[in-house]
Amino acid sequence: MKQRWIFLMLSAVAGFAHASVKLEDGLQVEVRGEGRPVLFIPGLNSAASTWDASCEALRKDGVQCHLLQLPGFAGLAALPDQATQPFLPVMRSRVLAYIERAKLDRPAVVGHSLGGALALMLAIEAPDKIGDLVIVDSLPFFPAATNPAATSDMMLPMAEGMRTSMQAQTDEAYFQQAKAAASMGMSRDPARVAEIQQWGQDSARCATTQAMFELFTMDLRPQLDQVKARTRVLGAWAAYQPMGSTLESTRGIFEAQYATLQGVEIAMAPNAYHFIMFDDPEWLVEQVSAFLSTP
Repeated sequence: MKQRWIFLMLSAVAGFAHASVKLEDGLQVEVRGEGRPVLFIPGLNSAASTWDASCEALRKDGVQCHLLQLPGFAGLAALPDQATQPFLPVMRSRVLAYIERAKLDRPAVVGHSLGGALALMLAIEAPDKIGDLVIVDSLPFFPAATNPAATSDMMLPMAEGMRTSMQAQTDEAYFQQAKAAASMGMSRDPARVAEIQQWGQDSARCATTQAMFELFTMDLRPQLDQVKARTRVLGAWAAYQPMGSTLESTRGIFEAQYATLQGVEIAMAPNAYHFIMFDDPEWLVEQVSAFLSTP
């Protein structure tokens, strides 16, 4: 089984080396394969290559991958007005515009972390234009994971202070802080951790700080009842085990946060850290494939 995944990763490198990558209204978009359209959205500071091996495996099931990379992340240029504009609402509008331009008929959306929050925003804003959702280790209100009583208003002063402090740091202090954050609970693989750290260093500070501010203050839970898409949530828990978390307690957090999303399915990765597609790629692909293939 491990040899199969090595083969898939090598195939991704060989087969995608000549793939066409386009900039669509500031978004980087790469389309691979033929079949049912699926948008793949990476997380904070992450590159589209997050999804390379997953895409290659899912293409065998007739999936056409639309790999998105958000402006300002992992070396892609930030939008010209990024320093003065909201991040996630602008990304929502531009992804919906891409779906319209590409004439995609209710594409499925697979989003990781921040990409999962964006996937929920798409389904809330345009429920008739979005197909199935797969949310990978993401929550509708991140602060409530550690403080169930948290509210957007409660988090606002802290988030504003965090954004101001990060924007005022020297480059060296900022990069060291980002490097430390990227080393905690992201992946079991040291090589992948180094890759994630490099993505953070290559990201535009204005995009990162604004996106983090929004993730700490945006509560999507009251709007989840507007989502019409079938939704499967894939959670990770193992990184929090040293702090006393268990699979059951972490599942409880996911269940509480998604309680108003009708028909939501929640599955927990057995051993993966936050980047489930790196730590347990076979499990993730099995979950996504089974879900998308079910009518």
